[in-house]
Amino acid sequence: MISRSPALARAMVMVAMLVLGPAVSELGHAQAAASNYNLPDFTDLVEKASPAVVNIRTTERVRSRGGNSPDDDEMAEFFRRFFGVPMPGQPTPPRRGQPQTPPQGEEQSRGVGSGFIISQDGYVMTNAHVVADAETIYVTLPDKREFKAKLIGSDKRTDVALLKIEATGLPRLALGDSDKIRPGEWVLAIGSPFGLDNSVTAGIVSAKGRDTGDYLPFIQTDVAVNPGNSGGPLINLRGEVIGINSQIYSRSGGYMGISFAIPIDEAMRVSEQLKANGKVTRGRIAVAISDVSKEAADSLGLGRARGALVGSVEPGGPAEKAGIEAGDIILKFNGRDIEKASDLPRMVGDTKPGTRVPLQVWRKGQTREVQITVTELEPDNAKVAARKGDRKGSGGGEEQPTAKPNALGLIVNDIPEARLRELKVKSGVEVDTADGPAARAGIRPGDIILRVGDTDVTGARQFNDLVKSLDKSRMAAVFVRRGDATQVLTLRPSQSR
Repeated sequence: MISRSPALARAMVMVAMLVLGPAVSELGHAQAAASNYNLPDFTDLVEKASPAVVNIRTTERVRSRGGNSPDDDEMAEFFRRFFGVPMPGQPTPPRRGQPQTPPQGEEQSRGVGSGFIISQDGYVMTNAHVVADAETIYVTLPDKREFKAKLIGSDKRTDVALLKIEATGLPRLALGDSDKIRPGEWVLAIGSPFGLDNSVTAGIVSAKGRDTGDYLPFIQTDVAVNPGNSGGPLINLRGEVIGINSQIYSRSGGYMGISFAIPIDEAMRVSEQLKANGKVTRGRIAVAISDVSKEAADSLGLGRARGALVGSVEPGGPAEKAGIEAGDIILKFNGRDIEKASDLPRMVGDTKPGTRVPLQVWRKGQTREVQITVTELEPDNAKVAARKGDRKGSGGGEEQPTAKPNALGLIVNDIPEARLRELKVKSGVEVDTADGPAARAGIRPGDIILRVGDTDVTGARQFNDLVKSLDKSRMAAVFVRRGDATQVLTLRPSQSR
């Protein structure tokens, strides 16, 4: 036992206070600061919203089927072990004493998802993939009432479906404004992950306007969403639906910290068409587009990267009839600015077919105004047949006299008139060899060079003279056609050539 004198003990206490004093003081300040911030309490919100969130179960009739392949068996085992559910399209595993396969024609479970009631007379919103190919759809309310639902319509492009159950006086969720959400605000999801009804998870909006599809700028959140949550509501702190939980980013099949929701404003526009017509009608102008890079914008004098670069124009389509050309940059549609390429399909899609609208394009250093008549986009499963764009040789063109690559690393050939007509271009040269800057930019033999900056390419000799005059301290915008698509590539001329 070690004894200490009272004086020594007092000295040790004073030293401890001197050493630990700042830390204790900081801890006190941190605790005081924490008490000034109140974390959200979701209990009242959940209690109010939950009655309008439903479980959706789909079934199909058992049909005769052959034996499963080893790959099918392995996948079925994966779903059974990790998700506790049968693989989609496979029968529910039988209980002990039951026959191994349900009798042909008997109803069997096909999938489980979520949804929410948007009107007291029984309209329910969910994801299209939740009810896709289902023969029967059952909607179960939190009070355990179950209804057989009618599919009013579904839209695969936006993954929105509208159902109707025969009931009145139902609880419903208020709809918010998804345009007003801000990254960082609290949100929560209610749904049936893995069949666990009315499960609540919370998080924040991570980002908005995520481009993961042509027609949807998704809301990204860190709310835990898993299989079975699909179709359920994403709710703000005011108890309003701002999105429909639709997708997750995952390498495992389960939640990994990133989930996506369909903005409720977009979903309601779709559901209104489904309610009125049973389908969604969209406009089209028949162009293939891509984003404009900063380098391309600088080279073309556009000022900043914006608009939609036209890569190809469908023959006989609205854009061709309006005079739109490959290489044009569409800056405005019907008076609305296009900041990125994905803005254009949404604007066009929301336009009623048959409408004539103004279009502003950037071509050769200046803006042009054209009028275009929007036509109807084909149904989900219809595709425009892609025309072949394989190289068919040099077409007998006269070989470019200079065998040495120019400052862009290119050796090009003239293109005969017949070949130009076949390609449906007014002029250009065909790449024979791509080296140096051209090769690094991705240009390859067989590509067609249409334009450099604002100057059309009319022949091999003119092209090489044009390249010689380029400022070697600046990037040059080169319009390259490959197959039916045109893209703008930026190249810096070589100093040594």
